[in-house]
Amino acid sequence: MSAAPVNESWTVLKVLEWTAGYFRERGIESARLDADLLLAATLEVDRVGLYLRYDQPLQAQELSRFRALVARRARREPLAYILGEAEFWSLSFKVSSGVLIPRPDTEVLVEEALACGPAEARVLDVGTGSGALAVALVVERPAWQMTALDVSNLALEVATGNAARHGVRERIRFLLGDLAHLPEEEFDLIIANPPYIPSDDLSGLMADVRDFEPHLALDGGADGLAAYRALASQAPTRLSPGGWLLVEIGQGQEVAVTELFQQAGLGEIHTRADYAGIIRVVGGRI
Repeated sequence: MSAAPVNESWTVLKVLEWTAGYFRERGIESARLDADLLLAATLEVDRVGLYLRYDQPLQAQELSRFRALVARRARREPLAYILGEAEFWSLSFKVSSGVLIPRPDTEVLVEEALACGPAEARVLDVGTGSGALAVALVVERPAWQMTALDVSNLALEVATGNAARHGVRERIRFLLGDLAHLPEEEFDLIIANPPYIPSDDLSGLMADVRDFEPHLALDGGADGLAAYRALASQAPTRLSPGGWLLVEIGQGQEVAVTELFQQAGLGEIHTRADYAGIIRVVGGRI
């Protein structure tokens, strides 16, 4: 907020209006929402609390803290990293720059896993990141035995903390490992939201994603399909009879991923669209 006068009284409403306009000038689509959430975090209230304080002047220290957050968002740092958390499946997850921010679109993968998995299942979450999928699933299915795999120690630390946050730490086994080398055991369900963006497309991503989220979780190789080849090729030896492989995909990848599943010998292959009508999940059964 360097362009704003420092020595005049700034009420909550005035600060919100100024910040929303500042964000709009910089192409941030959710300008007012972001302003609300950043100021709410600064004042340690919820959004309703902001509305009840519209006429309240901010103190100098509050303005200083808020300006620092606004500057970070103006540089296009994702709001979730600034606030340190993101919501997924109506649960709050701690996030940092070492993990991909959970997206609402991925919730359809949770729904599909709950629909396909048996009442008692051995489940593998490949590339667990923040642990959002693993935690959401064991919260919903207490009888499931969950293994969460990631190649990043930092991601596993974040995921472990999120599991503890939601009281399910003892129900998830966390393993360090690459998706090209899945644990040599059988699972009733393997789920993954792997990197699926073609390497050459990374530079064209929104700055919020390109400049801040981990490329390890984004880069899907030359054609975006490297992870799906690795997962499909291992599925026959890692799934128990009747077990499912369910993966999130990028827009337009359903045909290619379906073919990879077919080549691996998976059957009952189906797709699932998200609530915007975009095919988001491909599933196949051994």
